[in-house]
Amino acid sequence: MHQSYSMRSLENNIITLKKRIDAACIQASRPISEVSLLAVSKTRPVDLIKLAYQSGLRQFGENYAAEAQEKIPLLPDDIIWHFIGPIQSNKSRMIAEQFSWVHSIDRLKIVQRLNNQRPTTLPPLQCLIQVNISKEPQKAGVLPEQVRELALAINESPQLNFRGLMAIPKVGQKTQDLRQNFAKMTALFSDLQDINKNVDTLSMGMSQDLELAIDEGSSLVRIGTDLFGPRI
Repeated sequence: MHQSYSMRSLENNIITLKKRIDAACIQASRPISEVSLLAVSKTRPVDLIKLAYQSGLRQFGENYAAEAQEKIPLLPDDIIWHFIGPIQSNKSRMIAEQFSWVHSIDRLKIVQRLNNQRPTTLPPLQCLIQVNISKEPQKAGVLPEQVRELALAINESPQLNFRGLMAIPKVGQKTQDLRQNFAKMTALFSDLQDINKNVDTLSMGMSQDLELAIDEGSSLVRIGTDLFGPRI
């Protein structure tokens, strides 16, 4: 077992997080059922993920394909795996074969590879476009004005199902600026709902800003530190 964690401490963190999410939904006058928790398990050992699973969590997010490839076979089959990191072309086959969701699509080449490599024996891969909403030069993601074209490409790919958008706003922003970025994401998301009736997922908000993200329309918050603790 992970030396710094017990089942009780993890369960307490889950309870605390769910209370925060529920309170944020109530504050935003939104149904609690509209917001899901994604446990970000990158760099976390298998035994700690098993504890989270035993505590009732079923959706986990991984950032690194090679790490996930080692961990996924050791964990229960009913986990819903989300790939949330940058996608390298040489890792796309593994992602297409092993994951149910991808949050970080940011170019046409990756759309084509995921569609071609998704086994036809599996349901379509659920896809989100990563948006560089803060327009940071070195950050992954498409610019807002490029989103619709990429969304249409996903929508036309039979092995993919376009579900919405994901963003990681610039770190260290003032609250007002962060709120504006989240609001821009929600506006972009709303504009895309004419493309596909399944567009329902807005992935934004992490440990430090989940309340603000939910207030601005997030439907899925990605939590690592406040769930599993600081990385050692």
